[in-house]
Amino acid sequence: MQKTQITENEDGTRRSLSNRNVQMIAIGGTIGTGLFLGSGTTISKTGPSILLVYLVLGIFFFLMMRAIGEMLYSDPSQHTFVAFITKYLGPTVGHFTGWTYWLGMSFCAMAEITAISTYVQFWFPNIPAWIIQLTFLGVLAGVNLIAAKIFGEAEFWFALIKIFAILALIVTGIFMITSHSVTPVGHASMQNIFHNFSMFPHGTLSFVSAFPMVFFAFQGIEFVSITIGEATTPHKIIKKAVNETLLKILVFYFGALIVIMGIIPWTHLNADSSPFVQVFKLAGFPAAAALINFVVLTSASSSLNSFIFSAGRHLYQIADELQEDSWMHQHVAKISKNGVPAAAITLSAIFLLVTPLMSLTSATSSVFTIVSGSSNDMYIIVYALAMIAHRKYRESNDFLEDGFKMPWYNFTSPLTIGFFAIIFITLFFIPQDIIGAVGAIIWTVVFGGITYLHQRSLVSVDIN
Repeated sequence: MQKTQITENEDGTRRSLSNRNVQMIAIGGTIGTGLFLGSGTTISKTGPSILLVYLVLGIFFFLMMRAIGEMLYSDPSQHTFVAFITKYLGPTVGHFTGWTYWLGMSFCAMAEITAISTYVQFWFPNIPAWIIQLTFLGVLAGVNLIAAKIFGEAEFWFALIKIFAILALIVTGIFMITSHSVTPVGHASMQNIFHNFSMFPHGTLSFVSAFPMVFFAFQGIEFVSITIGEATTPHKIIKKAVNETLLKILVFYFGALIVIMGIIPWTHLNADSSPFVQVFKLAGFPAAAALINFVVLTSASSSLNSFIFSAGRHLYQIADELQEDSWMHQHVAKISKNGVPAAAITLSAIFLLVTPLMSLTSATSSVFTIVSGSSNDMYIIVYALAMIAHRKYRESNDFLEDGFKMPWYNFTSPLTIGFFAIIFITLFFIPQDIIGAVGAIIWTVVFGGITYLHQRSLVSVDIN
């Protein structure tokens, strides 16, 4: 009987995710194609000063996670951090945030599905993209429907492959740099990083535009908070996961970027090719392209796996907060016998079927560009609202003086909110991001207005 009390929540979900599962879910959700493929583009924009961009964004994401972690520590029974937005900012803002975040995750998941088909076609170019997308979506949705523990184990091994690839790059790079290996573009050396160093080698605008790109690379780190409701020892895991996960991610990012720029002077790096492939080829590994293609395939699969997990929990949260007589509350706010929100996971996966349908009518690369570019702005809004909810938590009776407190709150909280606002503003200086930024404003005004009016009507009905 004691075992049941420890492993099962009141709503039927089960606390089956261990610390290693939670850590890997956070790492797996953050380290992805942005590093393996996109880092060449970010390095080409800013040169070695890209390290500063990663450091600054890493610090602010850490502060955001400490704010979310503090609220979860006070009430680890919540499945998502959006529950705290509802609790402290009201049902209108909570409902708006829940749907906004779910939609943002869905866009990101669509981007990963599109990328997966591209990676598989590297080996099997004759298989239609929509068949590949349906297959991976079906398998990973099935993994999520079985049990949270199965999802956690799948994510653990997905993330482990990525970590091994990064460690292999770092070890290879250290050997080449310490032995001053000769390459077609010179010698591998740490001097390649600092030689003729310039903070803004391509101008201030290129440096500023790197921030949204790296912001996108860090998206998903909040997945660690979404797993706490199903973690075995939540209070212990919250502290450990939040404090250690970002440090590990920064070590992997910094280690990889330093090695890449140490082996290949940033001015000679091919922005259109994976830096990992370029380094391994210089090290004499001819199958580098196939290896990295396998890694990014598992990386995209890992991200899709996490997005399905998270989207299911958020849709469940949305349905659970609706009126009891609503269709969604009656049919979606349900936990299956396996201890997972099966209906919410299934509906989220069905929505993602838009991707293979789009692949039938347009180029895969175009689909990827559309859906990945739409997600950034959604996340900025949600992250800012989470920080504002944390400020309300601090003013509430729920505040734990001896809890897992955000460091230097009076200074770091408004600074983090201001930083997210600056990131959003920078989107208007980047031509390819303007449409998404304007779309986010329209979404906020229109959907936010509809949500507000709907909540007002519900209150009026209750009063009458």
